Amino acid sequence: MEKFWTHIAPWKEASEEEFLDPKWQFKNTITLQLKRNYEDQKAKSDHMRELARKIESYITLPESILNEITGGLLKTPMNIRITPYIFSLIDWEHPFDCPLRKQFIPFESQFLEDHPFFQADSLAEDTDSPVDGITHRYRDKVLFLTTAVCPVYCLYCTRSRVVGGTTDIKEKDTFGANQKRWLKGIEYIRNNSEIKDVVLSGGDVSMLSGKQLDFLINQLLDLPNIKRIRLATKSLAIYPQKYFDEEWYLAIKNGVEKGRSMLKEVVIHTHFSSPKEITEITKLAANKLFKDGITVRNQAVHQEGVNNSTEIMKELHDKISDLNIEPYYVYIHDMVNGCEHLRTTLRESIDMEKHLRGFTAGFKTPLFVCDLPGGGGKRNSASFEYYSEKFGISLWTAPSVKDGYFFYYDPIHKLSIEAQDAWKDLRAIDEIKEQMIKQAELKKSN
Repeated sequence: MEKFWTHIAPWKEASEEEFLDPKWQFKNTITLQLKRNYEDQKAKSDHMRELARKIESYITLPESILNEITGGLLKTPMNIRITPYIFSLIDWEHPFDCPLRKQFIPFESQFLEDHPFFQADSLAEDTDSPVDGITHRYRDKVLFLTTAVCPVYCLYCTRSRVVGGTTDIKEKDTFGANQKRWLKGIEYIRNNSEIKDVVLSGGDVSMLSGKQLDFLINQLLDLPNIKRIRLATKSLAIYPQKYFDEEWYLAIKNGVEKGRSMLKEVVIHTHFSSPKEITEITKLAANKLFKDGITVRNQAVHQEGVNNSTEIMKELHDKISDLNIEPYYVYIHDMVNGCEHLRTTLRESIDMEKHLRGFTAGFKTPLFVCDLPGGGGKRNSASFEYYSEKFGISLWTAPSVKDGYFFYYDPIHKLSIEAQDAWKDLRAIDEIKEQMIKQAELKKSN
C-alpha cells in the first residue's frame, strides 16, 4: 500500500498498521476551533497566530495559504475537524484547486455573500420535528438525529446550524449521544404505526460506539412497524478505518443479519462526492462490507470545483460502482449559509444528469434531486413546475409531502449582469415569484 501520509510531519514514521487503526486515526484527528469571545483584538490576533502555528506543525505552507485558512475560520459556520486520512490526501502543493481541500478546509477568499433567501435550517428539519431529534416529513419515514458530532466537518453541511461547533459567526446548541433522548424518539416511532423507514443520522453514526449503535438498531428492529433502517455515515469516504473497529462493525453486521431474518432491511448510506476520496483503504473497507452482504448506497452533493464536470462525475460513479456501492442520489446543494461558492445552478444539475445517463447501466446511475427549501422533500431535478433560468428561480410542488409552493434559487453570481441587477430589488423578485405561482395555478385549473 502506498504510504501517502508520510509527507505530513507528525506521521512521517507512522506505519501502515498504525494508519489503518481507527483509534490512531481518531487520536490524531486535527481540530482547529475558534474561541467565540476575545478580550480585545490583540487576543484574537494571538489566537489566530496560534492556529497558524498548529497548521505549520503538520505541513509547511506559504504564509498566504496560512492566512487563507485562518481567515476562512473567521467566515465559516463550521470549525475544522479532519482525519489524518483526508488531511494526507489533500494536494497541498495546489490547495486552491484541490477538491478535498474545498470540501473540508475553508479559504477566506472563497466565500461569497449568502443568497438573500438562504436559511440556516434550509430543509425545515426543526419545523418538522415533533420530538427532539426526530424529523417527520414523509408519511412513512423519519430522520433520527443521534448525535451532532462527525469524524470530519464538511463545509457544505446542511446541518451546520448544529454540527461543527460554535464559530466566530455562528453560536450553536449542539448535542451528543444521549440514550434518554433516543428513547423519546423511539417511543414516538412506536406510537406512529405508519412509520416504516428510519434514517439514523446526525452528525454521523460512526461517532457512536458499537454498543450505542447496536442498541439503536435492535430497538428499532424490534418495533413491528419498522421495515427499513438506513445508517447515514460519511465514514467510508473520510474515515474508512472505522470499518476495522470490530465492535462497531459487528453492530452493523449483526443488525443486517437480524433484519434479514425478520425480512427487514438494514443498509448503509454513505457519501462520496469526489473520486479523490477513494483509495486502497476504501477498497479494503468496501470489500469487507460486500463480502458480508451489507448494502451500501451513495449520496453525493453537486459542488462547484469538486465534481461539476461530466468527466469527474463519471469517474466518481465508475469508481464507487466498482466497489459495489450503489449510486443513489446527487443532491443539488442546499441553500445554507457559507456555501454560495460551492452551489451550482439547477440547469447545471439537469445537464449533468443528461450526460451521465446512458454512460453506464441505469441501476448504476444516480438520480439528481433538489431537496426543497421549506421541507418539500426530495424532487427529481427536472420535475419543477416552472424555471426562470434568467433570474435563477424555480417553482416546485410536492403534493404527497406538503401543500403549497416551494422555491429554489440559483447562485446569483452565476446569473447575467442584468439578472444580478434585478436581484438588488427583492420586491421585483417577489413579483416574478407571484407571476410564477399564478401560472402554476392556471396550469392546475386546466
